[in-house]
Amino acid sequence: MDDQLALRIQLFREGGQVRPEAVDFVAAELTALADEGRPVTEKTAGMLTSHLMMALTRLLDGEPVEAFLTDEQVAAELDGHPEAVARARRTAARASAELGADLPTSEINFLAMHLAVLARRGTG
Repeated sequence: MDDQLALRIQLFREGGQVRPEAVDFVAAELTALADEGRPVTEKTAGMLTSHLMMALTRLLDGEPVEAFLTDEQVAAELDGHPEAVARARRTAARASAELGADLPTSEINFLAMHLAVLARRGTG
């Protein structure tokens, strides 16, 4: 993880806009991705970091997470990235087990899109 991404996480942690347990969970996921050889930097994972922290916080705060109008398009795009979908589902299962935050399918799909981009950046 580069200094800029670490700063993003620190700002979320100190800013109080997300739940501390969401910050901890996402930081652990980023570490796991880096351990898998993924390029976890501000440029490659900044949006993933923010999106997942905010989604988890919304769920933990009991706020509804609505389906997106683009769900079908996103799902179709993910057909070519089964590894990203599987990784997103594992992350969602951990979020459910560790935080009690059940990510809906639309959020899992968006997480998978972030992971597919991250995987592509790691190979080329």
